[in-house]
Amino acid sequence: MDIRVGDKLKMKKQHPCGSFEWEVLRVGADFRLKCVGCEHQIMISRKNAEKNIKEIIRN
Repeated sequence: MDIRVGDKLKMKKQHPCGSFEWEVLRVGADFRLKCVGCEHQIMISRKNAEKNIKEIIRN
């Protein structure tokens, strides 16, 4: 999967704030993602992130 820094990811499950979209801040073995709704940041493994992605929104 070709995911780059700055892309927005639409996930299958929503964040507790109600947003489905996350911005990619870092790419590697883990991703650092920022919630578009509340700006909460998380680190998630590449395997888990790729499993839960519904759509990639390019800049």
